[in-house]
Amino acid sequence: MSLSVATGLLLALCCAVVALLGFLFKQRGAVGAPAVQWRHPLRSTGALFANRWWTLGIVVAIGAWVFHVGALALAPISLVQSVIAGGLVLLTPLADRVFGLSVTRRDWIGVGITAAGLALLAATLGDEARSAHRSFDSATLWLYVAVLTIAAVACCGAVVGDTRRAGPVLAVAAGLLWGGSDVTIKAGSGDLIDHGLLVLLTPQAAVVTILSLVGLVVSARSLQIGPPVAVIAITSAAANVVTIAAGPVVFDESLPDGTAALIARLVGFTLIVAGAVLTPGPAETELEPAAAPEPAAP
Repeated sequence: MSLSVATGLLLALCCAVVALLGFLFKQRGAVGAPAVQWRHPLRSTGALFANRWWTLGIVVAIGAWVFHVGALALAPISLVQSVIAGGLVLLTPLADRVFGLSVTRRDWIGVGITAAGLALLAATLGDEARSAHRSFDSATLWLYVAVLTIAAVACCGAVVGDTRRAGPVLAVAAGLLWGGSDVTIKAGSGDLIDHGLLVLLTPQAAVVTILSLVGLVVSARSLQIGPPVAVIAITSAAANVVTIAAGPVVFDESLPDGTAALIARLVGFTLIVAGAVLTPGPAETELEPAAAPEPAAP
Protein backbone atom coordinates (compact mmCIF):
# COMPACT_ATOMS: atom_id res chain seq x y z
CA MET A 1 0.00 0.00 0.00
CA SER A 2 1.38 3.40 -0.99
CA LEU A 3 1.79 6.21 1.55
CA SER A 4 -0.80 8.40 -0.19
CA VAL A 5 -3.41 5.62 -0.16
CA ALA A 6 -2.68 4.88 3.51
CA THR A 7 -3.16 8.56 4.30
CA GLY A 8 -6.44 8.53 2.39
CA LEU A 9 -7.68 5.56 4.41
CA LEU A 10 -6.74 7.31 7.66
CA LEU A 11 -8.81 10.29 6.53
CA ALA A 12 -11.65 7.89 5.69
CA LEU A 13 -11.54 6.49 9.23
CA CYS A 14 -11.76 10.00 10.66
CA CYS A 15 -14.66 10.69 8.30
CA ALA A 16 -16.51 7.58 9.50
CA VAL A 17 -16.49 8.61 13.16
CA VAL A 18 -17.20 12.31 12.60
CA ALA A 19 -19.99 11.59 10.10
CA LEU A 20 -21.85 9.37 12.57
CA LEU A 21 -21.65 12.06 15.24
CA GLY A 22 -22.95 14.62 12.76
CA PHE A 23 -25.80 12.31 11.80
CA LEU A 24 -26.86 11.81 15.42
CA PHE A 25 -26.73 15.55 16.13
CA LYS A 26 -28.84 16.19 13.03
CA GLN A 27 -31.36 13.55 14.11
CA ARG A 28 -31.83 15.32 17.45
CA GLY A 29 -32.28 18.62 15.65
CA ALA A 30 -34.61 17.26 12.97
CA VAL A 31 -37.12 15.82 15.44
CA GLY A 32 -37.15 19.14 17.30
CA ALA A 33 -37.81 21.20 14.17
CA PRO A 34 -41.09 21.74 12.26
CA ALA A 35 -41.92 19.01 9.76
CA VAL A 36 -40.23 19.41 6.38
CA GLN A 37 -42.69 20.58 3.72
CA TRP A 38 -41.81 19.52 0.16
CA ARG A 39 -43.53 22.56 -1.34
CA HIS A 40 -41.47 24.93 0.80
CA PRO A 41 -37.90 23.52 0.85
CA LEU A 42 -36.23 26.86 1.60
CA ARG A 43 -38.59 27.64 4.47
CA SER A 44 -38.15 24.14 5.83
CA THR A 45 -34.36 24.40 5.58
CA GLY A 46 -34.42 27.70 7.47
CA ALA A 47 -36.54 26.12 10.19
CA LEU A 48 -34.07 23.27 10.51
CA PHE A 49 -31.13 25.64 10.92
CA ALA A 50 -33.04 27.51 13.61
CA ASN A 51 -32.52 24.41 15.76
CA ARG A 52 -29.08 24.47 17.38
CA TRP A 53 -28.70 20.68 17.32
CA TRP A 54 -29.30 20.56 13.56
CA THR A 55 -26.83 23.40 12.99
CA LEU A 56 -24.23 21.66 15.16
CA GLY A 57 -24.80 18.47 13.19
CA ILE A 58 -24.23 20.30 9.90
CA VAL A 59 -21.01 21.87 11.19
CA VAL A 60 -19.76 18.43 12.28
CA ALA A 61 -20.89 16.92 8.95
CA ILE A 62 -18.89 19.56 7.06
CA GLY A 63 -15.82 18.40 8.95
CA ALA A 64 -16.59 14.82 7.91
CA TRP A 65 -17.05 15.99 4.30
CA VAL A 66 -13.59 17.60 4.31
CA PHE A 67 -12.07 14.31 5.50
CA HIS A 68 -14.08 12.49 2.83
CA VAL A 69 -12.90 14.69 -0.04
CA GLY A 70 -9.30 14.24 1.06
CA ALA A 71 -9.74 10.48 1.29
CA LEU A 72 -11.30 10.23 -2.17
CA ALA A 73 -8.47 12.28 -3.66
CA LEU A 74 -5.83 9.92 -2.29
CA ALA A 75 -7.34 6.41 -2.29
CA PRO A 76 -9.61 4.23 -4.47
CA ILE A 77 -13.29 4.94 -3.92
CA SER A 78 -14.12 1.33 -3.01
CA LEU A 79 -11.46 1.26 -0.29
CA VAL A 80 -12.50 4.64 1.08
CA GLN A 81 -16.17 3.71 1.24
CA SER A 82 -15.45 0.32 2.80
CA VAL A 83 -13.58 2.03 5.63
CA ILE A 84 -16.30 4.64 6.07
CA ALA A 85 -19.04 2.04 5.94
CA GLY A 86 -17.17 -0.08 8.48
CA GLY A 87 -17.66 2.75 10.92
CA LEU A 88 -21.34 1.81 10.91
CA VAL A 89 -20.57 -0.67 13.72
CA LEU A 90 -20.20 2.36 16.01
CA LEU A 91 -23.75 3.55 15.29
CA THR A 92 -25.67 1.42 17.77
CA PRO A 93 -23.37 1.95 20.78
CA LEU A 94 -23.20 5.70 20.09
CA ALA A 95 -26.97 5.97 19.67
CA ASP A 96 -27.65 3.86 22.76
CA ARG A 97 -24.99 4.91 25.26
CA VAL A 98 -24.17 8.49 24.22
CA PHE A 99 -27.36 9.90 22.68
CA GLY A 100 -29.89 7.87 24.66
CA LEU A 101 -31.86 6.72 21.61
CA SER A 102 -34.00 3.60 21.71
CA VAL A 103 -32.00 0.75 20.15
CA THR A 104 -33.74 -2.59 19.64
CA ARG A 105 -32.22 -6.04 19.27
CA ARG A 106 -33.28 -5.87 15.61
CA ASP A 107 -31.19 -2.70 15.21
CA TRP A 108 -28.11 -4.38 16.70
CA ILE A 109 -28.52 -7.46 14.48
CA GLY A 110 -29.19 -5.42 11.34
CA VAL A 111 -26.15 -3.19 11.83
CA GLY A 112 -24.03 -6.28 12.68
CA ILE A 113 -25.06 -8.05 9.47
CA THR A 114 -24.30 -4.90 7.46
CA ALA A 115 -20.86 -4.67 9.09
CA ALA A 116 -20.17 -8.33 8.23
CA GLY A 117 -21.01 -7.62 4.61
CA LEU A 118 -18.68 -4.64 4.58
CA ALA A 119 -15.89 -6.76 6.05
CA LEU A 120 -16.32 -9.22 3.16
CA LEU A 121 -16.11 -6.38 0.67
CA ALA A 122 -12.93 -5.11 2.29
CA ALA A 123 -11.40 -8.61 2.22
CA THR A 124 -11.95 -8.90 -1.55
CA LEU A 125 -10.50 -5.56 -2.65
CA GLY A 126 -7.25 -7.18 -3.76
CA ASP A 127 -4.51 -4.91 -5.10
CA GLU A 128 -6.59 -1.75 -5.39
CA ALA A 129 -4.47 0.00 -2.74
CA ARG A 130 -1.67 0.91 -5.15
CA SER A 131 -3.20 4.09 -6.63
CA ALA A 132 -6.13 6.47 -6.32
CA HIS A 133 -7.91 5.22 -9.50
CA ARG A 134 -9.16 8.63 -10.65
CA SER A 135 -9.60 7.83 -14.35
CA PHE A 136 -13.16 7.59 -15.68
CA ASP A 137 -15.30 7.90 -18.79
CA SER A 138 -17.52 10.99 -18.64
CA ALA A 139 -20.52 9.32 -20.28
CA THR A 140 -20.37 6.42 -17.83
CA LEU A 141 -20.06 8.79 -14.87
CA TRP A 142 -23.05 10.92 -15.80
CA LEU A 143 -25.18 7.91 -16.67
CA TYR A 144 -24.37 6.33 -13.30
CA VAL A 145 -25.18 9.53 -11.39
CA ALA A 146 -28.38 10.03 -13.43
CA VAL A 147 -29.59 6.50 -12.61
CA LEU A 148 -28.99 7.10 -8.89
CA THR A 149 -30.83 10.43 -9.04
CA ILE A 150 -33.82 8.97 -10.88
CA ALA A 151 -33.98 6.09 -8.38
CA ALA A 152 -33.92 8.59 -5.49
CA VAL A 153 -36.74 10.63 -7.04
CA ALA A 154 -38.73 7.40 -7.54
CA CYS A 155 -38.28 6.53 -3.85
CA CYS A 156 -39.57 9.95 -2.82
CA GLY A 157 -42.53 9.67 -5.17
CA ALA A 158 -43.40 6.24 -3.84
CA VAL A 159 -44.12 7.60 -0.34
CA VAL A 160 -45.98 10.80 -1.15
CA GLY A 161 -48.33 11.38 1.75
CA ASP A 162 -45.83 10.09 4.32
CA THR A 163 -46.86 6.48 4.73
CA ARG A 164 -45.68 4.46 7.74
CA ARG A 165 -42.68 3.21 5.77
CA ALA A 166 -41.75 6.66 4.46
CA GLY A 167 -38.82 7.12 6.87
CA PRO A 168 -36.74 4.13 5.68
CA VAL A 169 -37.67 4.72 2.01
CA LEU A 170 -36.65 8.37 2.19
CA ALA A 171 -33.44 7.22 3.90
CA VAL A 172 -32.68 5.13 0.80
CA ALA A 173 -33.38 8.18 -1.38
CA ALA A 174 -31.02 10.37 0.67
CA GLY A 175 -28.33 7.68 0.52
CA LEU A 176 -28.64 7.43 -3.27
CA LEU A 177 -28.40 11.20 -3.68
CA TRP A 178 -25.34 11.42 -1.44
CA GLY A 179 -23.84 8.39 -3.18
CA GLY A 180 -24.19 10.22 -6.50
CA SER A 181 -22.54 13.24 -4.91
CA ASP A 182 -19.66 11.13 -3.59
CA VAL A 183 -19.06 9.52 -6.98
CA THR A 184 -18.98 12.97 -8.57
CA ILE A 185 -16.56 14.21 -5.91
CA LYS A 186 -14.27 11.30 -6.74
CA ALA A 187 -14.43 12.22 -10.42
CA GLY A 188 -13.46 15.80 -9.64
CA SER A 189 -10.73 14.90 -7.14
CA GLY A 190 -8.05 14.98 -9.84
CA ASP A 191 -8.99 18.56 -10.71
CA LEU A 192 -8.89 19.41 -7.00
CA ILE A 193 -5.26 18.26 -6.80
CA ASP A 194 -4.28 19.92 -10.09
CA HIS A 195 -6.25 23.19 -9.95
CA GLY A 196 -7.17 23.75 -6.31
CA LEU A 197 -10.26 25.88 -5.64
CA LEU A 198 -10.86 26.38 -9.36
CA VAL A 199 -12.56 22.99 -9.19
CA LEU A 200 -15.53 24.87 -7.70
CA LEU A 201 -16.23 26.28 -11.17
CA THR A 202 -16.62 22.88 -12.83
CA PRO A 203 -19.89 21.07 -13.71
CA GLN A 204 -18.99 18.40 -11.16
CA ALA A 205 -19.08 21.00 -8.38
CA ALA A 206 -22.58 22.11 -9.40
CA VAL A 207 -23.84 18.50 -9.41
CA VAL A 208 -22.27 17.84 -6.00
CA THR A 209 -23.93 20.96 -4.56
CA ILE A 210 -27.39 20.13 -5.92
CA LEU A 211 -27.36 16.47 -4.90
CA SER A 212 -25.96 17.27 -1.46
CA LEU A 213 -28.52 19.96 -0.67
CA VAL A 214 -31.51 17.99 -1.95
CA GLY A 215 -30.24 14.93 -0.07
CA LEU A 216 -30.01 17.07 3.06
CA VAL A 217 -33.72 17.98 2.94
CA VAL A 218 -34.77 14.40 2.14
CA SER A 219 -32.58 13.08 4.95
CA ALA A 220 -34.04 15.58 7.40
CA ARG A 221 -37.55 14.38 6.66
CA SER A 222 -36.51 10.73 7.01
CA LEU A 223 -34.99 11.51 10.41
CA GLN A 224 -38.20 13.22 11.50
CA ILE A 225 -40.56 10.35 10.72
CA GLY A 226 -38.45 7.18 10.81
CA PRO A 227 -36.78 5.14 13.56
CA PRO A 228 -33.47 6.99 14.10
CA VAL A 229 -31.01 4.08 14.15
CA ALA A 230 -32.73 2.42 11.19
CA VAL A 231 -32.79 5.61 9.13
CA ILE A 232 -29.13 6.41 9.76
CA ALA A 233 -28.06 2.83 9.01
CA ILE A 234 -30.10 2.65 5.80
CA THR A 235 -28.86 6.03 4.54
CA SER A 236 -25.26 5.02 5.19
CA ALA A 237 -25.67 1.57 3.64
CA ALA A 238 -27.36 2.92 0.50
CA ALA A 239 -24.70 5.58 -0.03
CA ASN A 240 -21.83 3.18 0.54
CA VAL A 241 -23.17 0.36 -1.64
CA VAL A 242 -23.53 2.59 -4.70
CA THR A 243 -20.19 4.29 -4.17
CA ILE A 244 -18.36 0.98 -3.69
CA ALA A 245 -20.04 -0.33 -6.83
CA ALA A 246 -18.83 2.76 -8.69
CA GLY A 247 -15.24 1.54 -8.25
CA PRO A 248 -15.36 -1.11 -11.00
CA VAL A 249 -18.28 0.45 -12.92
CA VAL A 250 -17.01 4.03 -13.24
CA PHE A 251 -13.37 4.16 -12.15
CA ASP A 252 -11.90 1.01 -13.74
CA GLU A 253 -11.11 -0.74 -10.47
CA SER A 254 -10.57 -4.43 -11.11
CA LEU A 255 -12.96 -7.11 -9.89
CA PRO A 256 -11.60 -9.76 -7.48
CA ASP A 257 -9.41 -12.47 -8.97
CA GLY A 258 -10.89 -15.95 -8.80
CA THR A 259 -14.40 -17.28 -8.44
CA ALA A 260 -14.27 -17.57 -4.64
CA ALA A 261 -13.32 -13.92 -4.18
CA LEU A 262 -15.99 -12.76 -6.60
CA ILE A 263 -18.64 -14.84 -4.79
CA ALA A 264 -17.45 -13.44 -1.46
CA ARG A 265 -17.90 -9.91 -2.76
CA LEU A 266 -21.42 -10.70 -3.99
CA VAL A 267 -22.25 -12.23 -0.61
CA GLY A 268 -20.91 -9.06 1.02
CA PHE A 269 -23.24 -6.87 -1.03
CA THR A 270 -26.13 -9.20 -0.22
CA LEU A 271 -25.43 -8.99 3.51
CA ILE A 272 -25.33 -5.19 3.34
CA VAL A 273 -28.72 -5.08 1.66
CA ALA A 274 -30.11 -7.71 4.07
CA GLY A 275 -28.85 -5.77 7.07
CA ALA A 276 -30.41 -2.54 5.80
CA VAL A 277 -33.74 -4.31 5.23
CA LEU A 278 -33.64 -5.96 8.67
CA THR A 279 -32.79 -2.81 10.59
CA PRO A 280 -36.23 -1.10 10.56
CA GLY A 281 -38.63 -2.44 13.17
CA PRO A 282 -41.21 -4.83 11.71
CA ALA A 283 -44.27 -3.65 13.55
CA GLU A 284 -46.17 -0.61 12.33
CA THR A 285 -46.82 0.44 15.92
CA GLU A 286 -43.10 0.92 16.41
CA LEU A 287 -43.11 3.66 13.80
CA GLU A 288 -46.09 5.62 15.05
CA PRO A 289 -44.36 7.53 17.88
CA ALA A 290 -41.66 8.71 15.47
CA ALA A 291 -44.14 10.28 13.05
CA ALA A 292 -44.16 14.05 13.16
CA PRO A 293 -47.49 15.78 12.36
CA GLU A 294 -47.56 18.18 9.45
CA PRO A 295 -47.93 21.80 10.65
CA ALA A 296 -51.04 23.66 9.67
CA ALA A 297 -50.66 25.84 6.59
CA PRO A 298 -50.22 29.49 7.52
